[in-house]
Amino acid sequence: MTVNEKYIEQYFAKANLQLDELQAARFLEFYERLVEKNKVMNLTGITEFDEVLQKHFLDSVYGLDEFVSKASSLLDLGTGAGFPGIPLKILYPEKEFVLMDSLQKRLRFLEEVKEGLMLERLSFEHGRAEDLGHDKRYREKFDLVLSRAVANLSSLSEFCLPFTKVGGYFISYKSGACEEEVENAAKAISLLGGKVEEVRKFMLPDSDISRTLIIIRKTKETKKQYPRKAGVPLKNPL
Repeated sequence: MTVNEKYIEQYFAKANLQLDELQAARFLEFYERLVEKNKVMNLTGITEFDEVLQKHFLDSVYGLDEFVSKASSLLDLGTGAGFPGIPLKILYPEKEFVLMDSLQKRLRFLEEVKEGLMLERLSFEHGRAEDLGHDKRYREKFDLVLSRAVANLSSLSEFCLPFTKVGGYFISYKSGACEEEVENAAKAISLLGGKVEEVRKFMLPDSDISRTLIIIRKTKETKKQYPRKAGVPLKNPL
């Protein structure tokens, strides 16, 4: 184990997350590939080693074990540079993951990451949520849908709940205070077949960075007209 791999292992241990040698090596290689590709493609504004560990890797996985461990099929919607999907895949290699994004070149990078890290049971889908949400292959097929994408909760719910199985969960990652946003999205969430089960706030370990997980349970099927046509959920939230 290299010095940097040992550092990653110890960093995750502070958050009570135990990595084996292969997982630590995969996190390091993902970091190296991310920073190298970022020189020619705008993937992230965060490139310092410690910051990526904290604000991308740990932030992607912290506080989710009770949900990920029970799920067999997981979707990362709007994965971007692979967050939270790739860190979660490294941590839970036996789970079935689909990473979706509207930008093909980001997914090509993630295909390279998959091959380089030798990750299995991981697939990618290019397209918009408004279209893929009506695709029979994916509609209401996932036990757990996750999104770190930046959008208001009403729009995110319209993107994500159509993919979520009844009885499954959609979890939205947020930073800072979001009580008003949750309150404003309550009607949309209910209309889409969901119910806010918990708003979980925490600080990332060894930091002053506050994070919130909005945990939404899918209680009934989403009506067929949702999601609406491309662009509408963002321009005109429910």
